[in-house]
Amino acid sequence: MIPYERRIRIVHELKKREFLSLNELMEIFQDVSASTLRRDLKSLSEDGQIDLIQGGAAIRIFSTFDSPISSRSIVNIEAKDKIAKYAASLVKENDVVYIDTGTTALSLMKYLASKKIIIVTTNVWLLNHLQGAVASCIVAGGEVNKETASITGPQAEEALRQMFFDIAFLGTSGVDAIAGINTGDIREASIKRIVKGNAAKTYVLADSSKIGVASMYKAFEIGDCVIITEKRHDLLQKAGNYLIAE
Repeated sequence: MIPYERRIRIVHELKKREFLSLNELMEIFQDVSASTLRRDLKSLSEDGQIDLIQGGAAIRIFSTFDSPISSRSIVNIEAKDKIAKYAASLVKENDVVYIDTGTTALSLMKYLASKKIIIVTTNVWLLNHLQGAVASCIVAGGEVNKETASITGPQAEEALRQMFFDIAFLGTSGVDAIAGINTGDIREASIKRIVKGNAAKTYVLADSSKIGVASMYKAFEIGDCVIITEKRHDLLQKAGNYLIAE
């Protein structure tokens, strides 16, 4: 088993148990030395996928619920703006563009509003930025999640199944080797899968604080999209399919 495969297995085991001692890891990987496992844990910790605790044990970073959008909007503002500006440069005139929930996706409007495009969204906050915009907008109707300012549910899903997009920009709660592109809301995970299936190109906007983080529900695998972030990260280099907003 190569180091990358072994580290994925370690993360998988931690996700099930939440923490493991070094001795427990040695029982799982009987042909691997303690020093090698320590290096694996150190590498995973540096990647932001686990936290090391006293005694050589590690605890999994695990976020069950999404944070309210009002609190997320003030986190990593510079990184999110850089990602949004880069993402907007990928959009061409007359494109049909899906913009997902999330604060990074919301930042896109600053750079897309003046373009002659059609925007489809489930992002309630985005509507506040439409005044004076050249871009036209279609909102998928459904139930509004007051915490995340997103529209979800059967009505939104059915509407999105009937639409096709030149390009889709999706937000995420985390990007993880095991949990993939993930979210704390099962309904939002479903929306992301539907949009990805109907988009010619799918980009996930994730600042570096999201890399190595797992929430409860997987939307799809890392390899099923292109991730745009502002910093290079070992996890993304191993997975491939990423762009650095510089």
